[in-house]
Amino acid sequence: MRIRTTFLLFLITLAGFAKAGNLFQKFEKSAFYQAMASGTLDDINSQLDAVVNAPANEREAYEGVLLMRKGGLLQKPKDKLRSFKSGRIKFQTAFMADSNNTEFRFLRLGIQEHAPKIVKYSSNINVDKAYIKEHFKSLSPVVQHAVLEYSKTSKVLHPEDFN
Repeated sequence: MRIRTTFLLFLITLAGFAKAGNLFQKFEKSAFYQAMASGTLDDINSQLDAVVNAPANEREAYEGVLLMRKGGLLQKPKDKLRSFKSGRIKFQTAFMADSNNTEFRFLRLGIQEHAPKIVKYSSNINVDKAYIKEHFKSLSPVVQHAVLEYSKTSKVLHPEDFN
């Protein structure tokens, strides 16, 4: 009985440390953009764990975009829609608080360009494209790199837009 109790406490402690490990996972924009580009569920989930350590004024936007991206990777239509909708609410809340944030415009454009028509999330593509082109130089080098990489496969943004 005593061995069983000790073993059970050990497992509970181990599970607690595993969960707490997410609190120490550093949020890095380069890893965030790699996960968004890779499109694997494991990468997206890993970034959802890390996003709790993102700057407070950007956290909701990153989490929202990751949830929308995750929606496209799930199998069941019901799960896809639920994830997309919850992400959209989080992202739009953050976006409305800082609509002049060029990075948020880039994130929104990327989601809009790939969102299925049924979710009706594509009405700002041209506005966001123009804003990104105009304010590209104000972005951090990491985000500029992400924009340039994205523009290589985008139907909306093109590498020559940033020369």
